[in-house]
Amino acid sequence: MAGVLDTVNQRTQLVGQNRMELLLFKMEGKQCYGINVFKVKEVIRCLPLTVVPQSSPKVRGLAHIRGVTIPVIDLSMAIGGLSVVNPHLCYIIITEYNQTVQGFLVRTVEKIINIKWEAIHSPPAGINGHKGSYLTAVTQVDEALIEIIDVEQVLQEISPVSTILSEHIKNGNYSAGAHSRMVVVDDSAVARSQIKKTMDQLGLECMMCCNGREGLALLKKMSTEGPNIYEKFLAIISDVEMPEMDGYTLTTELRADPLLKDAFIVLHTSLSGVFNKALIERVGANKFIAKFQTDALAEMIKERIADRAKNGK
Repeated sequence: MAGVLDTVNQRTQLVGQNRMELLLFKMEGKQCYGINVFKVKEVIRCLPLTVVPQSSPKVRGLAHIRGVTIPVIDLSMAIGGLSVVNPHLCYIIITEYNQTVQGFLVRTVEKIINIKWEAIHSPPAGINGHKGSYLTAVTQVDEALIEIIDVEQVLQEISPVSTILSEHIKNGNYSAGAHSRMVVVDDSAVARSQIKKTMDQLGLECMMCCNGREGLALLKKMSTEGPNIYEKFLAIISDVEMPEMDGYTLTTELRADPLLKDAFIVLHTSLSGVFNKALIERVGANKFIAKFQTDALAEMIKERIADRAKNGK
């Protein structure tokens, strides 16, 4: 498994092809879960953990790995399940989300699969009761249901990200005028909430979509409802990883549409350290911002407002 994961950063050719690779794993029980390989830095046998007093019970302790200390989260407990027993028999999946590194304690690591985003779907309403609120997508592999966890939801509950803007940004001189709507495309409920809270402080309205296919349908519908499509929204803020259609494919589809090709597109993702300027330019996005940086996101939107006021589009 370690040998396979050593090649993770060589797999960027999947970007823009509406495909992804999932690392499959199990916690307590037979259910299989998946996590995007791009977010995985390493998989190791569980090391001795240092317990931190007064920390969340979902954090089993700190692991010291090659001079770096990271929190290790009991993922089963974090999504409302049973606590992992005998951690020393388990694995730690070391990941990078939103510019932070953390480990997730799991029972077994199965394999890596290559799959189309089209084969990944939003979870059915009411799936598995309370646990359903922690799922961002589901797919099927060899007739078995694979559940993809909303890791951003898990991390937000353990270590909440502030959505309060700095006063100098919130109180700056700018005016969106009539162009006060954003189109937000993200499969994570917590990510959509974070963006909305940020835009609310700027007096901007958000039109929410749960994946790229839904976002594309909304924008195409708006484009047929009369001229001046760009007067209907200021910018599109899109996640990269989404069921049905990823953010790169959404960007490509918009650039190919004569009525939407000039849309201002911001790719907003927790995938850190993989995507560079050349890659963003390749798919035609205007900006890239790593999640979740409240002030940086707001500053970028304010620059967009000023540029639109100056250039008229």
